[in-house]
This record gives sequence, C-alpha cells and structure tokens, in this order.
Amino acid sequence: MRTVRLASPLLAILLVLALWQLAVSVFHVQHYVLPSPHETWQALVDDWANIRTLSGQTLYESVVGFITGTGVGFLLAVLMAHVTIVHRILYPILIATQAVPIVAIAAPLVIILGYGLAPKLVIVGLIVFFPVVVNVLDGLSSIDDGMVNLARSMGAGPAKIFLLVRLPATLTPLFSALKLGAAYAVTGAVIGEWTASITPGLGKDLLLKNSRLDTAGVYADVLLLTAIGLGGFLLMTVLERLSTPWRTRGTARRWFRRSAPAETKG
Repeated sequence: MRTVRLASPLLAILLVLALWQLAVSVFHVQHYVLPSPHETWQALVDDWANIRTLSGQTLYESVVGFITGTGVGFLLAVLMAHVTIVHRILYPILIATQAVPIVAIAAPLVIILGYGLAPKLVIVGLIVFFPVVVNVLDGLSSIDDGMVNLARSMGAGPAKIFLLVRLPATLTPLFSALKLGAAYAVTGAVIGEWTASITPGLGKDLLLKNSRLDTAGVYADVLLLTAIGLGGFLLMTVLERLSTPWRTRGTARRWFRRSAPAETKG
C-alpha cells in the first residue's frame, strides 16, 4: 500500500507527459504552438546556466514571502483570538482587502517601496497571509473548553496550555492553508516580477521568451515554476505528517510524551 501511494504521483506525471506527446503527434501541432516534451526538455538543458540563477531568485522570493506571510498571519490570528476588540476591528478590514485584485496592489506598492525585492515579498506575503489567519482562527475557536479546564486542573499555565492544547488544535487547519500558500507563493512571485520589479527571475524570463516566440523556452519556465510550487506543497505535506502524528498514530511520539505535563501524585 505504501509503495502504491509513493508511485501514484510518478505515474500521474508520466501520464501527463504521455498525453502531451500524444496530442503533439496525433494532431500534428506545430512546435511554435505546443512543443513536444523532448523539445521542452532540450530548451531547459540548453539554457540551464541562465535558468538556474533565475530559478534561485524566484525560489528565494517565494520562500521568504511565504515565511513572512505565514509568521505575520499566525501571530495576528492568535492576537485576534485572545483580544475580542482586535478581532472585531481587524477581521472586516482583512475581508475587505481580499476584494482588491493582487495585481492592482502592485502599482501602489511600487510607489511606496520602489522597484526591487520588497514589493515582491509583500505580494507573496499577502497571498499567503489571509488563508493562514482564517484557518488559525477557525482552529482556535474550535477548541473544547473542557480540554482547557482539564489542563488547568493538572497545573498547566497559560504557556503550557497554548503549547499542548491550543497549538495542536490549529495545526490541521494551519497546514491546509500552508499547502495552498506554498503552491500560490510562486504565483505571487511571478506577479511581482511582472508588475513590481526590474530584477531578473523566472517570471521576467518567461515574458522575455514569449516576446521572442521561444515557445519551448516558455514551456520550460512554466515547468520549473510548476515544480517549485509542487515542491512547496509536498514539503508542507511532509511537515504536516511530522507535526500531527495523532492523525496516523494511536499514540504520541516519545519526544511529545516527554513534553506533556506529569500527572500529579495523590
């Protein structure tokens, strides 16, 4: 069963490549419209020296923006969950900000922050930020008061209650947001490179190759961007399994049991 789960993503990728090649061969699609997988791979290999540097830049923007958006979103959600007045004031504002297209935000960001890394990080952070806030708030609001009271009766203080009761309750909804955010962070980085940056990256390279009608190169960039997004999603999936062992195990891992409050002796 484990082998089947591991092999399924690989089989899915092979199926997509086979269908891609079949569409090119059967319908005789011109290479400037849809290059074959081999032509795309060859374009990737031929331009790898340049693409490698550009990929590193886009990956850096995605990772830093993702971490920033996640951290700010998590802290704000905890604050809103514990301070009612902050929740009542900020939550409507957060919802209103989601009505503004992210592309439209790029223009004022350039005016405020200038061209460079900062506006791209803000764009990525904004894409990740809102799902994290909403999901963490949902997790904190779903905590059973009986669990909190039980922890207090066992001598746990506010910090211990947060670490052993409140934080675990947020992990499942949090990772749901993180998996989506990791995939969409690449989109934010590309939008930032298109609209709010003069520094190179895969997004800029994609526009340049498109203007040159280098279709194979465009598809090569798209494949790399897809790989970065999928890699982030898979990484969050692995971290979720490690951070929420109770979803797949009947007992907690040894290190987690050691951190739990000891039972009081009668």
